[in-house]
Amino acid sequence: MNRILKVEKELKKNCACYVLITCTEPDANGNMGVEMKYEGDEGLAAFLVENAGQVFNEKAAQRESQ
Repeated sequence: MNRILKVEKELKKNCACYVLITCTEPDANGNMGVEMKYEGDEGLAAFLVENAGQVFNEKAAQRESQ
């Protein structure tokens, strides 16, 4: 069983909703394959992704202001 399937199995046990975003290593041209899977309510999944984006944006803004 690959790592992603193991993670999904564990997440399904305790989560009402989850979003799993993965990417491959970059190829020779710098391109990366990106996949997103989610389980649970689509609106809740969108909320999780949106709020995660806000967290990353806030951390980037903090680094830039230092």
